[in-house]
Amino acid sequence: MARDYYGALGVSSDAGPDEIKRAYRRLARELHPDVNPEPGARERFAEVKAAYEVLSDPEKRRIVDLGGDPLDNGAGRGGGDPFAGFGGLGDIMDAFFGTAAAGGGGRGPRSRVQPGADALIRMRLTLEECASGLTKELTVDTAVLCSECTGSGCAPGTSPTICDICGGRGEVQSVQRSFLGQVVTSRPCPNCRGLGQVIPEPCRQCAGDGRVRARRSVTVKMPAGVADGMRVRLAGQGEVGAGGGPAGDLYVEVEETPHDVFTREGVDLHCVLPLPMTAAALGTTVRLPLLTDGEELELDIEPGTQTGTVRTLRGRGMPRLRSTGRVDGRGDLMVHIDVVTPTKLDARQTELLRELAALRGDEQTDLAVNGRNGGGLFSRLRGGRSAR
Repeated sequence: MARDYYGALGVSSDAGPDEIKRAYRRLARELHPDVNPEPGARERFAEVKAAYEVLSDPEKRRIVDLGGDPLDNGAGRGGGDPFAGFGGLGDIMDAFFGTAAAGGGGRGPRSRVQPGADALIRMRLTLEECASGLTKELTVDTAVLCSECTGSGCAPGTSPTICDICGGRGEVQSVQRSFLGQVVTSRPCPNCRGLGQVIPEPCRQCAGDGRVRARRSVTVKMPAGVADGMRVRLAGQGEVGAGGGPAGDLYVEVEETPHDVFTREGVDLHCVLPLPMTAAALGTTVRLPLLTDGEELELDIEPGTQTGTVRTLRGRGMPRLRSTGRVDGRGDLMVHIDVVTPTKLDARQTELLRELAALRGDEQTDLAVNGRNGGGLFSRLRGGRSAR
């Protein structure tokens, strides 16, 4: 009567190779004599090992599926050591970690096609361009698909061949014996670098890499409200991967140049408005230029305005950029008043200022710290501080 090899591994008759391998490794970890000293474990392990050897071989598995028993001729039974090819604790560790279990393969060759890396370029923008947004053509230098081999890395009319060192596995194994038993280690094949294939005739244009460096133009759209350090992502516009792999992304980073009038804090703008002393005292109306070309705003200055006064103009700042790339309102514009004292006066101007000082009682003699009357500006300042 034919043995139930599927039942020995606990899998169904339609189980795939990977499922069979996983079942074998699980049972091997449980039943190996170096791990399981219980009676019957040795015989059960031999049964599991034989079932795996049969079901991992396509021809033997076909015989089982047809109702036959490929081991009826005695091969693999009775006379041999059921643990041949499966060493001591070193091999059971391989079963745990899946590196080189008996009858099973290693990790296999890695693909020649690899995803490309991201690329980064910087674009200088003025404050006006950051406020309005723009669409611009940029020249970038990245790796692109080789036009001669279209990513294969092979010269026209040729193709890769199986590595004769690793036989296409992409790795080579070495066996060492220690007091723990036989230890099998795997490492990438030095001849094919773990690919399992070699290129006998590399492409002359890309030297077998499947990609070349080239300069090209890309279109980038900067939304209104971008700021220094922000990045715009262009999907699939980065470096093409080795072997013609998919390209990474291109990131365009904003470098905002300083402005002559305005300084920026987030979405708010600040500017300093120099105001003549007489205009600050009498009040006036000034025309304030805005970021938009040709646009001005009339700003009323109240009489008696002092240095340090800040006028806040709501909604006159930078566009507020949402995470979705849409503009949601604007920040504010803070106008800082700086009253300017004249430094050069002619005779008539000096005379008029002296008359004004006399009318207001602001003669220079009243500024003394210890005036004859104990008054003056500094004494009034001290009195004000002590009163507080």
